[in-house]
Amino acid sequence: MSCFLAFMACEPEQTASTSGTGPDGIDRTVLPIKEPERVRYSELDVRNATPPPRFEVKAPKDAPNIVIILMDDMGFAVPETFGGPAYMPTLDRLAKNGLTYNRFHTTALCTPTRAALLTGYNSHSVNLGIITELATSYPGYTSIRPQSITPMAEVLRQNGYSTAQFGKSHETPTWEKSSNGPQDRWPTHSGFEKFYGFLGGITNNWAPVIYDGVTMIETPSYPGYHFTNDMTNQAVSWVNKQQALQPDKPFFMYYAPGATRAPHHAPKEYSAKYKGKFDKGWDVLREETLERQKKLGIVPANTILPPKPEQIKDWADLSPVEQKLFARQMEVFAGFAEHTDHEIGRLIDAIEEMGELDNTIIFFIAGDNGSSAEGQQTGMFNEWTYFNRVKENVEDMMKLYDEWGTESTIPHMASGWAVATNSPFTWTKQMASDFGGTRNGLVVHWPKGIKAKGEMRNQFGFVSDIAPTVYEVTGIPSPKMVNGIAQDPIEGTSLVYSFDDASAPEQHTVQYFEIGGNRAIYEDGWYARTIHIAPFLPEPFNTLQNDVWELYNTKEDFSLSNDLAKTEPEKLKEMQALFMKEAEKYHVLPIDDRTVERMIAEVAGRPTVMAPGITSMRLTKDMKGLGVDVFPSLQNTSYSITAEVEVGPDGNGVLVCQGGRFGGLSFYVKNGKPFFTYNFLGLNSTTISSTQSLAPGKHTLVYEFKYDGGGPGRGGVGTITVDGQKFGEGRIERTQPGIFSVVDLADVGVDLGTVVADYGASSKFNGNINSVTVQRIAATVPSETPAIID
Repeated sequence: MSCFLAFMACEPEQTASTSGTGPDGIDRTVLPIKEPERVRYSELDVRNATPPPRFEVKAPKDAPNIVIILMDDMGFAVPETFGGPAYMPTLDRLAKNGLTYNRFHTTALCTPTRAALLTGYNSHSVNLGIITELATSYPGYTSIRPQSITPMAEVLRQNGYSTAQFGKSHETPTWEKSSNGPQDRWPTHSGFEKFYGFLGGITNNWAPVIYDGVTMIETPSYPGYHFTNDMTNQAVSWVNKQQALQPDKPFFMYYAPGATRAPHHAPKEYSAKYKGKFDKGWDVLREETLERQKKLGIVPANTILPPKPEQIKDWADLSPVEQKLFARQMEVFAGFAEHTDHEIGRLIDAIEEMGELDNTIIFFIAGDNGSSAEGQQTGMFNEWTYFNRVKENVEDMMKLYDEWGTESTIPHMASGWAVATNSPFTWTKQMASDFGGTRNGLVVHWPKGIKAKGEMRNQFGFVSDIAPTVYEVTGIPSPKMVNGIAQDPIEGTSLVYSFDDASAPEQHTVQYFEIGGNRAIYEDGWYARTIHIAPFLPEPFNTLQNDVWELYNTKEDFSLSNDLAKTEPEKLKEMQALFMKEAEKYHVLPIDDRTVERMIAEVAGRPTVMAPGITSMRLTKDMKGLGVDVFPSLQNTSYSITAEVEVGPDGNGVLVCQGGRFGGLSFYVKNGKPFFTYNFLGLNSTTISSTQSLAPGKHTLVYEFKYDGGGPGRGGVGTITVDGQKFGEGRIERTQPGIFSVVDLADVGVDLGTVVADYGASSKFNGNINSVTVQRIAATVPSETPAIID
């Protein structure tokens, strides 16, 4: 019974070792931890029996709380802590009392980074080598997490931690994002007992689509609502309740705001703080940033600022109007960063007030990749124009100058700012072969466990290193067996060796990088890479077979400014061979640099809710939040929408809609008449009106769109019929060739998020919807749709 009693003990005497069975007698390498056999009794009367101890798995003694903060699309040189222009006092406060890492890396894209962070494995090993919207059927890219890899949150949960996630989750396969699931890869089935946030790469911070667990909820309504504030309220509330109810139980919180990814939504008072700060432009910002970085010791004193991409114009060559607009874009971006840091500060303050800050290890990762150049050369008020290859002009954007960053826009900044805020590097997000895409600031704060304060660490690190670091500091091993399935060996390297030894030799000595054909390999300071495609260019620089490789010695060349390929050809060949070896080992091959094809599920080879050959879907009332690969695609095709409804004398509300204020379509009833509105990217709307009102009772309402054909994004003629009789007809001159949105989704009976059209008092249908059938009649594969939906 001794082993049995040890299992029951409320406080194991010693921390479990990372090799498996610890002094407390618990084998934590096999999950779930096996409960003891139940005691059998022969005693008749309970008053004469002794109850057995209660079975409860507890975390190892003195295991710390864990908080992982992951910013989105924040380049290395955004925060002042790393020499940038954005005032982030919370990050700075943690850095001054903790450790700052200046050679920490992500994958250059959000989903792969998050997959590696949350598991401790390379992103391709987790089958998330690209964002879920571009998943294919090849290993490494399916977006289906292997059974042989268990998320860190689940490991911690089964070892006695309370677990919660707030904010962005972009790891669920697109076709599984519906109320019907399956929900195995949703946050609450991936180890998090609490989830409050959004599924997908983007949210509208003023009007988000929010899930609480697996349930879509109504967006809270209060003055000054902003999602980052909302998710912080939820995070503070959760940790307060957790500590009130289970103060002896450690917690793991993953806090992942949508900031600073576009849309850049900042309260006006934060953007106003930066008025005029960027009037000198991005070239001066790069130079000033590098000088600050040198003074702070973030970069070596001999660091050279390499040229920016030749496609990025010099600030001096821009017109005064362009300069004014672009400076405003950066003011909003910086305000967005500071606002988010303020909200993070509220969370840190709450943890401190409850007396848990000293024994909470905080990982503050300032970006899941570099700053984004997806805003193209001029930026945009509506980032969905990027995904539909529609170029916005400066004159039209200037009309929204005072509204930039408010509810009237879902904006992105010009790509020159992305380059500047990734200083001292050349490239940006998506560029996995340049540190501008992969180098992100990391601060680790743990007063109880780290003796050093305010020190720099320059050992090479990668995002997969966070999970093994957590396992080491908690005394919980990465599991060898979960639910009877053998687990792959952990691939990251713990950073604990560097906590109290600034000069410790780096232990993560080899790392590959790959996104969309941009690829590189790191080994002991050497770095070989090829620049294959840029986010602000429509086509790759070369074919995969003809890519030009470069070679750098990063121990002497922090900013990758001195290409040694010609002087060290043998070393380059050696590194190229190493890349291929690692790429094969970790399921990176075959490289996929396709753009248009990869957006189309049938071509890419990923499932959709609609089985192959099925062209229609019958929907019922209250179905909502139907996203990409769940709702039928109505781009570049003829289609019909048939609604079987019952209306009263004052019929009003949405039958079915897809998208929202910045692009979408809606079939609805207003003041007793059926209408159809097509909103083209928030730039213009076409409404087809009914000539007659509906009589109270049951009706069959049909909207049919006959597409012109001849290529993507063309127009067509829309017709509304009621019970077989034509009630309205009109022409739509232009349609969106790409997706409407991954923020505003498809709904039946209501229009959630931002709205497509003006419905009057409410978008909710006040009659009865028996069914809505969406039928694709013919489809044309687009040829001009961009590649990355992130």
